[in-house]
Amino acid sequence: MKLLTVNLGQPIPSEFTDAEGGTGIDKRPVDGPVAVSAPGPKGTGGSGLAGDAVVDLRHHGGDDQAVYAYAREDLDDWQRELGRELANGFFGENLTTSGVEVTGARIGERWRVGPQLLLEVTSPRIPCRTFHGWLGERGWLKRFTRAAVPGAYLRVIEAGEIRAGDAVEVVHRPDHEVTIELMFRALTSRRELLPRLLEAGGALPEESRRKALKYAGQEGDCAVGT
Repeated sequence: MKLLTVNLGQPIPSEFTDAEGGTGIDKRPVDGPVAVSAPGPKGTGGSGLAGDAVVDLRHHGGDDQAVYAYAREDLDDWQRELGRELANGFFGENLTTSGVEVTGARIGERWRVGPQLLLEVTSPRIPCRTFHGWLGERGWLKRFTRAAVPGAYLRVIEAGEIRAGDAVEVVHRPDHEVTIELMFRALTSRRELLPRLLEAGGALPEESRRKALKYAGQEGDCAVGT
């Protein structure tokens, strides 16, 4: 298991977002080491990778979405389905991996990337209008949701530098069954699965925990949007 590329993005204009400054979804592989650290709470913290832009801090970035990983194997599947080349970073991922089970990763699973960085899996990527506009594919959001191969967000447990070619090692795998795929389906097409997310315990992001509790009738009214 290894890191194929580390991908960073700078803001570009986009008609598909109302965020001032456009979007940072256009990420490209970079040479040399990149420092990764916890960026701070959502709303103020952006990307965990030095030099990487997160423009819409309302919906992206922060400690629970510090790093976004996508498997090259899944990009290859999309290449075949869409009939077009998808370069590393094209889905807006910071880490393009090889040999890593991203969709089957469990919430709270920890990855050692290179000799220093320790990351923890937190949640799946939920597709948005900007992603749809960037891909330019008809019915893209429905197709992406139906496939349920969303990639994984991770939080930074131990900061460090990473570079293309670094080894990726799963150093902790929780004993629950709340995977990225299950959580994605619970938050999108199969909301009856929401209570199962609570099995992930303290590794579950607070926003998702509130949604699960509300669905299960264990918490008062709160914001539910995805």
